[in-house]
Amino acid sequence: MVSPPTRYLVFFQYFGTKYSGVMETLSDQSMVGVQNHLEKAAQNLKPVVPIKFHISSRTDAGVHALCNSAHLDIHRAPGKPDFNEKQLLYSLNYHLKAEPIRILNVHRVASSFHARFSALSRTYIYRLLMGCAHHSEIPVFERDLCWAPRGRCLNVAAMQDAAQFLLGTHDFSTFRSLNSETPFQSPVRTMLQIDIQPSSGFLAHHYEHRGLEFWELKFRSRAFLYRQVRRMVGALVAVGQGKLTPQHIQELLEMKDARAFPPNAMAPPSGLFLKSVEYNEADLDTTVPPGE
Repeated sequence: MVSPPTRYLVFFQYFGTKYSGVMETLSDQSMVGVQNHLEKAAQNLKPVVPIKFHISSRTDAGVHALCNSAHLDIHRAPGKPDFNEKQLLYSLNYHLKAEPIRILNVHRVASSFHARFSALSRTYIYRLLMGCAHHSEIPVFERDLCWAPRGRCLNVAAMQDAAQFLLGTHDFSTFRSLNSETPFQSPVRTMLQIDIQPSSGFLAHHYEHRGLEFWELKFRSRAFLYRQVRRMVGALVAVGQGKLTPQHIQELLEMKDARAFPPNAMAPPSGLFLKSVEYNEADLDTTVPPGE
C-alpha cells in the first residue's frame, strides 16, 4: 500500500532579472522560470512521483521576490520517513546554490492547504530612485533593482492624494494589462493598503553627496490583476511628475478600460518586489499529523 504524500509550504526568494518569470516554461527556451529550477532541485530528493510546485503568486520576467511561496507534495519510497522541515530546506538550497534562488522557510501543512487559495493577502513593494538625469547615473549596485524616472524629485503629497482613490474595492480594468486570462477574470479587486515612504539604497550613505533619493511604494491586496501594480506605480509617478493630477487617477478608474491607460506610463519590472504572502498562522502549524 502506497502511503499518502506529505504536503509542505515553502517560502522562497529570488533575484528575477535572469528569469522569464516565476512560472515554469519549456526547458529549451533561452530563459526559464524560477519554478523550473525549484522542480529540478526537488528531483534530487528521489521522490516516487515527480514533484510539482504550486506557486502562490505569479511574477513576470525581471520582477524579484523577497518572499514568494508554493506548496508541494512529496511521495517517498516505502519505508522512507518523511522529510522534516530543516532537511527539506537544506536539501533544496544545496541543489539551488548555483542560482539566485533561496528557500527561506518550510512548513508541513494539511493536505487541504493550497498556497494560492489559502493566502489571506499579498504585499508588493516598488523601489524608485530619484535624482538621476540619465540612466548611466544609476549606481551599479542598484541596476535592475529600481526604476529611475527622469527628474530630480517627486511631488509625494500629490501621489499620496492620488493613492487614496485606489484604496478600497474598485473595478481596476484600466489598471490591468490584457492577456489570455482577461476574459475569465473579474477586474474587481480590493486594495487594503498603499503607502509611499522614503527608503534607502544599498550602501547609499557612502554617496550621499550625489543627492539621490530612494522611495518605496507598498501595495497590499488579497490578489492583483496582471501588471496592476506596475500600472498603478506608473500612474502615481506621473502624478508626482506633474503629468497627471490626482483627479486623473479617479477618472482612469471610472473609465474601466485598459486602453484608456496613458501610453508608455507603466513602470518597468526591475523595481518590483513581491514582499510577502500572508497566511493564517493556524494553517502553518507544524504539528499536522501524518496523512492530514
